[in-house]
Amino acid sequence: MIPITIEFSVKSGDRDFKEDVVTLQTPKELFEYVAPGGGCESIPDDVDEIQIVMLSPEHPNTLNPIADVRGTLELGMVFLTGPLAEILQTAEEIIDKAGRGELSESFLTVIGAG
Repeated sequence: MIPITIEFSVKSGDRDFKEDVVTLQTPKELFEYVAPGGGCESIPDDVDEIQIVMLSPEHPNTLNPIADVRGTLELGMVFLTGPLAEILQTAEEIIDKAGRGELSESFLTVIGAG
């Protein structure tokens, strides 16, 4: 996985405001952030949207170019945007960690599973 940027946005009418931006370097950091006791538990109540943006890989996938096609997956108010392979891997880990109780109640709530 490649660096991930998480943007917290607040919408007021037709205006968007960025509350905060967090940059993570590894999937481990992402899942530490959304684990019980992680940084996501301090998400302000007025946040309306969370963008998790994964950068494109430094070297394109020449064997399977569709793996690098950018897409977006919406989970509640969380939007995962990035290469399809990264989105799929992250979504599978979210499902696995949710089933094992390794995600904070705050994160489960914002993805619509809490």
